[in-house]
Amino acid sequence: MQAIKKLGRLVPGFVLALVIAAVARLIESVMPIHLIGASVIALFIGMIINAFWKPTPLVAEGLKFTSKKILKFAIILLGASLNITIVLNVGKLSLVVMLFTLLTCFGGGYIVGRLLKINWKLSNLISAGTGICGGSAIAAIAPVIDADDTDIAYAMSATFLFDMAMIVLFPIMGHAMGLSDMAYGLWSGTAVNDTSSVVAAGYAFSEAAGDFATMVKLTRTLSIIPTVIVFAVISARLERKKAVASGSTDAKSGKLNVAKIIPWFILGFLALAVINSFGLIPQALGHSMKDVSKFLMVAALAAIGLNTSIKDMKRAGIAPMIHGFIISALVVIVAIAVEYFMGLV
Repeated sequence: MQAIKKLGRLVPGFVLALVIAAVARLIESVMPIHLIGASVIALFIGMIINAFWKPTPLVAEGLKFTSKKILKFAIILLGASLNITIVLNVGKLSLVVMLFTLLTCFGGGYIVGRLLKINWKLSNLISAGTGICGGSAIAAIAPVIDADDTDIAYAMSATFLFDMAMIVLFPIMGHAMGLSDMAYGLWSGTAVNDTSSVVAAGYAFSEAAGDFATMVKLTRTLSIIPTVIVFAVISARLERKKAVASGSTDAKSGKLNVAKIIPWFILGFLALAVINSFGLIPQALGHSMKDVSKFLMVAALAAIGLNTSIKDMKRAGIAPMIHGFIISALVVIVAIAVEYFMGLV
């Protein structure tokens, strides 16, 4: 009986998020050019609604459930679309470029974040979105570091704005530099953020470049796993320091429990990726699981948008956007520079 009551409290908010997700997918499908992903559309719809109507207690619990639990479940299902064998084959070529771009994002992001006095959670969400895979990386890391919905929305917005610029500028710059299909695919696959943006920028150059860029992007997606684990450890250490400072006896006597630190949803993500790599997930089922994952992620971002106040974002000022611009520009430059020194350009 208690479980049924709890489920009843979750349904209204969950259904509201699903409705907004469906509207976002519809808007995405009727757009003449695929520039904006449904996730970003759903986030913005939620934020616009929040500006005129604040979530009531009737939907609040369901929205929180969707933005936290459903988001993690969506990340797990995403693993069914990855084939580690193919990713590793592409990764042989792209690993060096990815390593330098990730170091640029998180190393440079740390410095820029400190200089601009941005809180470490928002700074690293922007870096993760830029260095790994846009919204998916932000969604995966946010629950691990217990990021605020406002920080998530701001990081998503920053990533989205620079993705839009990259979709237009990358093909122009690629042709101007005379890049080959492979060189351009590697460059766009490692420097452009969100998957939909990589696809748009890649195929705008050529079909071969688009195919290669997409595979490189899948390779980047796997870096979510070690990144999330690293941030889980950092977050756990920071929490333990706070506990020690407050005089908690549990914090002083206990040590970091690695088993508890590693997020269960990332283990699920990896497990499905391994199972799929052995061909144990039928292709049709794998595609369906990916579609469900993407839709649930859109719903989760709709819930985050509904809980995000535009006024609160304004209080953060322009600094996070400057942070995003600097890191995005550095990644673009570093990626093409590494390719040049590798003799691929």
